[in-house]
Amino acid sequence: MFKIPGVKSISQNLYDYRAGSLEIECFGLKFKNPVGLAAGFDKDAKLYNELSALGFGFIEIGTITPKPQDGNPLPRLFRLPEDQSLINRMGFNNGGLDEAIERLKHRNTDIIIGGNIGKNKVTPNEEAVNDYLICFKGLHAYVDYFVVNVSSPNTPNLRALQEKGPLKHILNSLQEAGKAFADKKPILLKIAPDLTEDQLLDIIEIVDETKIDGVIATNTTISRDGLKTSKSTIDEIGAGGLSGKAVKSRSTEVIRFLHEKSKGSFPIVGVGGIQTADDAREKLEAGASLVQVYTGFIYEGPGMVKRINKGLAKWKENKF
Repeated sequence: MFKIPGVKSISQNLYDYRAGSLEIECFGLKFKNPVGLAAGFDKDAKLYNELSALGFGFIEIGTITPKPQDGNPLPRLFRLPEDQSLINRMGFNNGGLDEAIERLKHRNTDIIIGGNIGKNKVTPNEEAVNDYLICFKGLHAYVDYFVVNVSSPNTPNLRALQEKGPLKHILNSLQEAGKAFADKKPILLKIAPDLTEDQLLDIIEIVDETKIDGVIATNTTISRDGLKTSKSTIDEIGAGGLSGKAVKSRSTEVIRFLHEKSKGSFPIVGVGGIQTADDAREKLEAGASLVQVYTGFIYEGPGMVKRINKGLAKWKENKF
């Protein structure tokens, strides 16, 4: 549709809200506004050019794996309308690194693009670092920052990579690989909302030791606590990561904990249950520098991004 002359500019006029108070510099990049699209929506870098006209400050593609993979069997995405939430067990379905690179070569937008990278399901955890390095090196020329995804619940044993030893090995290896490039690309870590306080303290220590650029908090949860949807429906759906309003409070708790215990020593991208400007403000007040949406965007549509940015601009202008 965006190939029709004028359609992209019409979309930008409808959905793109600009205000100087929304502009922010974070991990060395300048964002026109703090509201991004989380990974999982544009898994294969097929839509980022079109999505760039819908008011986002940045877009994260992926999760990209070195080799193509089909993901988990269908159905694997379920709406929970009563909870304004989703359960997904996608399993890193994507066309692989080479396909993503080909599409990113046709980038015709100046919006900031993040590359969310993971390991193939068939790669054992002991060799996972190689998959992350392959994606990091391959995408380096085409994205503006990287996100290391070790927190999806839908790839068997992936979350074990959040433990201190393997995680430090992956992040240190990526930092070392980055030295071969003239331009440094920020590296962020995406964590689960299900980590204990001790594990979150470990994350703070790991960020400090590896000198990565920030944390995305949080991915989907395996918890099913407090849902309005009936237990029988939830049981019928089965395994998967829960996102949306149901994870909003927990993700904010994680953001606040990381920010306070680290004394604000690294940027945090807040994600989980954001549908309104107040939701986004809650994350920013807890210590996030930027926010991302996914489930809210699916339920509310593109008008949501403009409403959030307008509300944040009003809050920031009154705040200062």
